Amino acid sequence: MKKDDILRLEIIDIGADGAGIGKADGMTFFVKDAIIGDVVEAKIMKLKKSYGYARLMKVLEPSSCRVALVCPVAKQCGGCQIQEMAYEEQLRFKENKVRNNLIRIGGFAKDSLPMEPIVGMEEPFYYRNKAQFPVGTDKEGHIIAGFYAARSHYIIHNRKCYLGAEINEEILNRVISYMEREQVTAYDEASGKGLVRHVLIRCGFTTGEIMVCLVVNGDRLPKSEALVKSLQEIPGMTSISLNVNRERTNVILGHEVKVLWGRGYIEDYIGDVKYQISPLSFFQVNPVQTKKLYGLALEYAQLTGKETVWDLYCGIGTISLFLAQKAKQVYGVEIVPAAIEDAKNNAKINHIGNAEFYVGKAEDILPKYYEDYAAEHGGERAYADVIVVDPPRKGCDAALLETMLNMRPERIVYVSCDSATLARDLRVLCDGGYELIKVRPVDQFPMTTHVETVVLLSKGEIDSKKVRVEFSLEDMNMSGFQEGATYGQIKDYVLETSGLKVSSLYISQIKRKHGLEVGKNYNLSKKENARVPNCPLEKEQAITEALKHFHMI
Repeated sequence: MKKDDILRLEIIDIGADGAGIGKADGMTFFVKDAIIGDVVEAKIMKLKKSYGYARLMKVLEPSSCRVALVCPVAKQCGGCQIQEMAYEEQLRFKENKVRNNLIRIGGFAKDSLPMEPIVGMEEPFYYRNKAQFPVGTDKEGHIIAGFYAARSHYIIHNRKCYLGAEINEEILNRVISYMEREQVTAYDEASGKGLVRHVLIRCGFTTGEIMVCLVVNGDRLPKSEALVKSLQEIPGMTSISLNVNRERTNVILGHEVKVLWGRGYIEDYIGDVKYQISPLSFFQVNPVQTKKLYGLALEYAQLTGKETVWDLYCGIGTISLFLAQKAKQVYGVEIVPAAIEDAKNNAKINHIGNAEFYVGKAEDILPKYYEDYAAEHGGERAYADVIVVDPPRKGCDAALLETMLNMRPERIVYVSCDSATLARDLRVLCDGGYELIKVRPVDQFPMTTHVETVVLLSKGEIDSKKVRVEFSLEDMNMSGFQEGATYGQIKDYVLETSGLKVSSLYISQIKRKHGLEVGKNYNLSKKENARVPNCPLEKEQAITEALKHFHMI
């Protein structure tokens, strides 16, 4: 086989980025826009040793689950990866993704895995309450807004996104009409010139309140009263503001917000809990599924009103306040100070007095609390009835997992946005004596490959001495808990996406090359003057892609 050859491929799976996976002559090929069950004609675009990339030329035999695209620019836009797959099949794919990671990475037995059916949506479109539209100009100099194409900063012109709130299109039309009329320039990333960078829109699905925030390369907007007057005509408009971002960066939001009209926030509900949401607030983007997600977390916590609960990685207190309605006391921990301020304010406006919040890393706060408690109480063990964790994609830190095992809560509820790191952490907790009781995926992001999972763990007969010994063993490979992903995850990702097998030595070499920390003596030979092989270029590229995927570089 060689570049430009035409292949006939049956698509048997989907990769992490949504590309279809097929095999020919022992090689794995990734084909964008192909879905499971398709038989396609594809042209080889790039060949590696054991894998390649091919362009979809023709669907010879469409999958029984292939459907017509709703969005005309879905193939160009990076927002949807699997819109051409029937929604029922999307749910089946995501459920299998979670199950397979728990079996392959977590080492759980397939036959005894307590998987419950995935929670899907009745209406899998128009579910996002937040949208961030980059603004730029096309080749003719016309102002455009839309979304970035996959793996690029090239704007796909599109004012109607089928995942966002329907009102977004009218808001964009009014903003761009104002810019054209008043000759307000769009930002240009290459030169760093121009004013309007992004249009941020938030909608309260329960309250109907709307926020519009223009991210600008400056501190003022010319003739802003004209924009305000136009946007005020939209029913529900509540907050109009500027966000100042003069940095030459791809980070969307700056730190300073200037209110042009109305309040500096909107309000919305998840269940019976009210939240104030500013332009800088983190808030779940799918409120319909978030209510189901948090409802499951609350159900799994099995609260009676007598429990002490720790909510780690609590954000603005979304899960904490849900739990506080049924618990005796809730302690929330979050590293972002602004989020903790939001959490405290949200507790206040909901008249919730049994929730306290602390700023810091969960892996620092909880172990310190555990040690301080023992010192102050003559060695007595700090206790929690329930611990809830909702970590970022990298999962939980090793020190946090150890402290959780030492505290021995009756139940642990783990909410995960990455089933690979979830599987890794569950293995540690189950090896420490916990029993896996329930696993339930929740489709928080239809039309994409992402899936959330809620897990219930129950305390078994935990031997605390065994726990301490296991965590002191050198060969436990604690380097696997570094920020981003474990060595095993990186190996699995590289194998899945490129068909290459890479060693921990090669991974540590590439991590060092990108300035990432590895263990001081990790993978160094014990022999003097030993020759250490260098990572081949092909494997270096594959490992680098994995590091990017896990947001490590």
